[in-house]
Amino acid sequence: MKTNFEPGAPMEEGGIPLCVPEIHGNEWAYIKECLDTGFVSSVGLFVDRFEKELAKYTGAAYAVATSSGTAALHIALLVAGVAADDEVAVPALTFIAPVNSIRYAGAWPVFMDVELDYWQMDPQHVIDFINKDCRWTKGELHNRHTGRRVRAIMPVHILGHPVDMDPIHDLATKFNLVVIEDATESLGAKYKGRMTGTMGHIGCFSFNGNKIITTGGGGMIVTDDENWARKAKYLTTQAKDDPVEFIHNEVGYNYRLTNIQAALGCAQMERLDDYIATKRKIAARYTQAFLDLPGITPMRQAAWAESIFWMYTILVDERTYGMGSRELMRKAAGFNIQARPFWHPIHSLALYSDCHALGGVNAELLYARGLSLPCSVGLDEEQQEQVISLVAGRI
Repeated sequence: MKTNFEPGAPMEEGGIPLCVPEIHGNEWAYIKECLDTGFVSSVGLFVDRFEKELAKYTGAAYAVATSSGTAALHIALLVAGVAADDEVAVPALTFIAPVNSIRYAGAWPVFMDVELDYWQMDPQHVIDFINKDCRWTKGELHNRHTGRRVRAIMPVHILGHPVDMDPIHDLATKFNLVVIEDATESLGAKYKGRMTGTMGHIGCFSFNGNKIITTGGGGMIVTDDENWARKAKYLTTQAKDDPVEFIHNEVGYNYRLTNIQAALGCAQMERLDDYIATKRKIAARYTQAFLDLPGITPMRQAAWAESIFWMYTILVDERTYGMGSRELMRKAAGFNIQARPFWHPIHSLALYSDCHALGGVNAELLYARGLSLPCSVGLDEEQQEQVISLVAGRI
């Protein structure tokens, strides 16, 4: 079989995938219980259990399981009161899901550049946007350029590292903005001792196949607001208003997680801390190996952060290293090693090119240089050494 460049695609035997699930716990037993009892859909004990365990782990008061991380973001926006033609500040460098979810709600993204130390949304750009491009009128913030109401900030904790949240929280408090955390890549990461997803008004997680734990697909909303949690469960279950009759007074969504998926999630939760410890060990070994390698910048961790290093990523400076990130990716593929570039900066996609953006130079630089390396929980030392040897030019 020919090597496939697409991360997650089937590989030749002996290849090193980018990031695949680790399933060696109680997954089989829990899923068998679902099959044996017939509770395979969106009703079942494992759904409730998964929600409670996730809430307890993060420290949130409530958790609502959803069919995907994107569904979680969409519902979080609606629950938080983001309405048609509102604006939401979001980083320019991220997977496209949070941006698309803003449009699902009929709102508009305003793109913030990222900082170069930890590659997260730059709070200074959010400060500049509010202070220079917005006006405060009758208790609401409006974009001077578009006239739209600015309703929310959506920090995205990319690659497992937290955004610097204190300045964002201060802005939200001052200007009555909602903070919706996209923590889909950072379950278990901490900012000054607090779990990501719990520092805003509402947070979202993803359990896609490549995340730190997986349900195959699926997501979770967390919040301390009981009314928002009730509303989220209501909207994700088709907004049914009568326990017997099929009465619906709002547009709802078929966004609930299945019991089978939740069973998988419960088994994965039992090993989450071990998975995080392994990810951090893999990251430490990579960082040590690349620290003095000319042209390679390894991931960093802020003093105020505890990253889970979900997707270990380096920056490749073509002038110093001798080849660019894409050429290194193609070289890796030749050795049956999967690697992945950074996301295309969303403000420069034709789809979103007419949206308001602040900066973008840093996002463009990271896009050009970024390359994610194999970092599955099951990556063994021999495989990691092969990846290190590749990047170091020894093979």
